[in-house]
Amino acid sequence: MTTPGVPLSGYRPVSALRVPVTPVERARLPAVDAHVHLGRWLTEDGGWMVEDVPALVDMMDRLGLRGMVNLDGRWGRELAANLERYDAAHPGRFATFCHVDWSATAEPGFGERLAAQLRASAAEGAAGLKVWKDVGLHVRDHRGELVMLDDERLAPLWAAAGELGIPIALHTADPVAFFEPVDERNERLEQLTARPDWAFSGPGFPPFERLMEAMEGMIAAHPATTVIGVHAGCWPENLAWVGRMLDEHPHFHIDIAARLAELGRAPRAARALVMRHPGRVLFGTDEIPPDPRVYRIHFRFLETADEAFAHSLDDPPLMGRWTISGLDLPDDVLGQVYAANALRLVPRLA
Repeated sequence: MTTPGVPLSGYRPVSALRVPVTPVERARLPAVDAHVHLGRWLTEDGGWMVEDVPALVDMMDRLGLRGMVNLDGRWGRELAANLERYDAAHPGRFATFCHVDWSATAEPGFGERLAAQLRASAAEGAAGLKVWKDVGLHVRDHRGELVMLDDERLAPLWAAAGELGIPIALHTADPVAFFEPVDERNERLEQLTARPDWAFSGPGFPPFERLMEAMEGMIAAHPATTVIGVHAGCWPENLAWVGRMLDEHPHFHIDIAARLAELGRAPRAARALVMRHPGRVLFGTDEIPPDPRVYRIHFRFLETADEAFAHSLDDPPLMGRWTISGLDLPDDVLGQVYAANALRLVPRLA
């Protein structure tokens, strides 16, 4: 028999494995999505990520979502617009985090100016601070040098968050594969081919490990500041490292947003991590825009013991050509992950 040549890009194998399937239409317990993007800064046309907010609230009600943390507040007028559109219009359903304007690092003395900006945003109603991966990858000082999270000049900003009692949702680095050569050995080859701007293996970027070192240095230096390491602590490929961070830094938390592919391919290690630190793990999706089908994958991952199911709606899945298995969390732990931890850190939603 002659086998026709099939390019890898066209290969779509159908699994012959037969395993239990447990559909989960809504969260078993009330949930808070602690990692969503509802603003305008990530949209191509400058419009709102979600055009119909009442329809979003209806979707939340159908799915069992009592609240969402909007990470798109930015600062100034943009923060005010987000607060008005979400937090004020739907009390208790949304809490908006601000950003700071990193262009301030182009002039000396930026730490105090950024801290002052954060204080102003908190006074206006920001419920937390979102720090994106551009710190360590793109943000530079007046000498043209990269500004890292553990830069002493940023200490006033991190201290201000602690003084204000608001959490920092911290995203540093990206999947480890983004820092490796984009070749036939890279497990995210298809994703990086689609988004070459996400490849950070060149000489202009620090190694992945240096970014993790800077993150831990910043967290260790500010024990009074609550930090949420988004995307499963920013290193889901190394849950032993994430577990050590949780063990050694009681003010450090994680969310699971956009990392089901990583957590679900190591379900025993992921479950053990959550069971050991049930008060430090937050539910989140990072789905842009929110999609009921994606929420149901997350519910299935957290609530069931199902094996070998898709972690994505994409075909092929750009975040890895593998399947995931569920964590089957008990209700007492599930309740903390789904909502209690977020409500403690973001009391506006309580």
